[in-house]
Amino acid sequence: MPKMKTKSSAKKRFKVTGTGKIKRKHAFKSHILTKKSKKRKLKLTHDGLVHKSDKSNIMQQLSLK
Repeated sequence: MPKMKTKSSAKKRFKVTGTGKIKRKHAFKSHILTKKSKKRKLKLTHDGLVHKSDKSNIMQQLSLK
């Protein structure tokens, strides 16, 4: 049986924490930043967690399940 391949796009975008949660970056922080407020840009800087309904799908893409 061949090895399971990881989705390259998923391994670049997600990291698994020690407790098993999945970290992600916020979107909308790459360009057109002049019209966004300082507060909004600051909130987008911090990492977020993947919602539990999407977790199984991402774990499968990372070949962890």
